[in-house]
Amino acid sequence: MLDGADPSDWLALDAGAREVAWYRPQFLPEWEQSAPLPADLTQLGESRLALALCHRDGRIREEAVRQAARYPCLLPLVVIRCADWAGPVRERARQLLREALDADSALGLAALILRVGRRDRGAYGVDVLGQILRRASRGQLGRLFADPDRIVRRFAYRLAVEGRLLRPAELARAAARDEDTVVQDLCATAALAALGDEEAYEDVLPPLLSARNPRTRSAGVTGLRRAGLPEQAEPFLSDRSALVRACARYVVRQQGGDPVAWYRDRCTAPDDPALKPGAVIGLAECGNRADAGLLWPLLAHPAAGVRARAVAGLRTLDCVDAKQLRPLLDDPAAGVVRETAVALLPSAKDLPADWLLERTGSGRPRHVRIAAFRLLDARGGVAGLRAAVGLLEDPDAKLRTWAGQSVQRWHPSADVRHCGAEVGELLDRSRHLFSDYVLRRRKWEAGVDC
Repeated sequence: MLDGADPSDWLALDAGAREVAWYRPQFLPEWEQSAPLPADLTQLGESRLALALCHRDGRIREEAVRQAARYPCLLPLVVIRCADWAGPVRERARQLLREALDADSALGLAALILRVGRRDRGAYGVDVLGQILRRASRGQLGRLFADPDRIVRRFAYRLAVEGRLLRPAELARAAARDEDTVVQDLCATAALAALGDEEAYEDVLPPLLSARNPRTRSAGVTGLRRAGLPEQAEPFLSDRSALVRACARYVVRQQGGDPVAWYRDRCTAPDDPALKPGAVIGLAECGNRADAGLLWPLLAHPAAGVRARAVAGLRTLDCVDAKQLRPLLDDPAAGVVRETAVALLPSAKDLPADWLLERTGSGRPRHVRIAAFRLLDARGGVAGLRAAVGLLEDPDAKLRTWAGQSVQRWHPSADVRHCGAEVGELLDRSRHLFSDYVLRRRKWEAGVDC
């Protein structure tokens, strides 16, 4: 009934076999009551011996480990017993694992061994696994590079880098292909360590520079300097990733270039359809407040990404003008509205409450409604409570939940006492969110008669 390839199943079996004994030691697990183990374990079959290996009694577990050598399929449970709290069980299991584990079985047990290796006494199994796999062929170790468990892939690539089993180009492709950031950094660093001539550049840098993940691209951009090709870092100044842009600016500066001038040159044409959003935010990242003059015209750019990055750039330069940004809350692009809301949050109290409340209506696009309510929630006071109560029965689940949370954490501000009757009515409409005591407390804070 177990999936032998899934380490979780073996760990669940081990825990489940004695679960009752953990918190009710006077009771036996159900399987022990219906079919107790015999005193002599030598006659047990594979399934019954598996239960014995998980038994609550350490003496039975120790004897079961002695008998487990007859059934190679029970080696996963032996791996678990290598981290057993009982010393005799642990030592017997470690001896058996050392004798039984070979390259082929190690590949199948790697995920379980590494999972058990996180336990207090689990390091032994990891050490044995490392010794076995260091003697494995490159083809055998390569099977672990595609393992769905990222912990296994990390372990395998560390062994490959340590043993120099992969060429730099193979490491670069692995860094570009794998989704785990640890593997990306490990493989990219090892691949770049081999850079030294033009041939190495041709094999190693292209996979890194074209990688989807930004950490790998940034490693490739940094490697351009070592390869003697810093001029090729310029296109990455407008990369979509802030990390890649920062690395590109470093490389460009090292060759005497001026990234700020490069950004300014590209942002001078506000209608340029080829302008990349990364160039817009890049200008804000390394420019000064005077560069806001180049960003304001970009708020009307036809590309939504450019408009969004222009708003983010103005916020980065601390040049937000609430009056000029306010119309962008009605932008058809969700990304632009989201950036605008973030930029306007410090000025939420200065925005017209009725104007924002109108944009929480059901006839507005969802991203506009969320942004408007976010600003009203930050504004607080009667306006924030009015908006939140109005959305308590909204058909949108996110807005409905957020509104309930907003009402529950609401506290009156200085302007509330001038609207006592309305506040009392709003709190009564949301009484299902409070206990009677908390509701009375909120009304008392707001100066409302209970």
